[in-house]
Amino acid sequence: MYVDSHCHLDFPELAENLPDILENMKRNQVGHALVVSVNMPQWPGLMDVVAPHSHLYASVGVHPDYEDTPEPTPEQLAEMARHPKVVAIGETGLDYFRLAEPLEWQRERFRTHIRASRQSGLPLIIHTRSASEDTLRIMREEGAEEFGGVMHCFTESWEVAQAAMQMNFYISLSGIVTFKKATDLQDLATRVPMDRLLIETDSPFLAPVPHRGKINDPSKVIHVAEKIAELRGVPAADVARQTTDNFFNLFSKIKR
Repeated sequence: MYVDSHCHLDFPELAENLPDILENMKRNQVGHALVVSVNMPQWPGLMDVVAPHSHLYASVGVHPDYEDTPEPTPEQLAEMARHPKVVAIGETGLDYFRLAEPLEWQRERFRTHIRASRQSGLPLIIHTRSASEDTLRIMREEGAEEFGGVMHCFTESWEVAQAAMQMNFYISLSGIVTFKKATDLQDLATRVPMDRLLIETDSPFLAPVPHRGKINDPSKVIHVAEKIAELRGVPAADVARQTTDNFFNLFSKIKR
């Protein structure tokens, strides 16, 4: 069984075809998926998608790319996280690739989410792009290691991965690892200990080879696992088994 640890089934590209997507997941042995929040206005719709399905779970949080959107407090996030379907805080973090300084609002939002993790006891889903130094610094300053989490869609260096793992974080690889030019990430995929590894689609984005350029969905997470298995010289079933165990170990609110 495979698990997609990060997807956006509430986005229109996927929500309008949800029955077919769920059937494709079943056909490809993708048994569970975590549907990740990006802002507060969309969160009720996300929960509408997740609520009827026992194998779908949710997070609550505001993505760092959303500049003009309501800002939650740690208390609000922790209260929303009490919902039985919510198993994580995020996605949160820093993204200096798309937006320019001043970005103190982004750093304060990140701190808010780490504090919500500590209040709720739930792990964090962290997005970092062109901001690894500040991301790690704020994680340390705010005590993100207390409940840990996952560095999602990881594309940073091995040194960043090591620093994150030392703070009780998992490293999640997406379809990018299947791209021909992603040689540094492919090397990293062989170095992360198997017990610290997760797989994801980040769908509807980043469809893996052989579906690159198409709309992604959780059923395609198998290609991420197969590529990691190829790189490591192990059976895909071993990657599936270990990453599934890792998913349930991290998101321990879920009862297997």
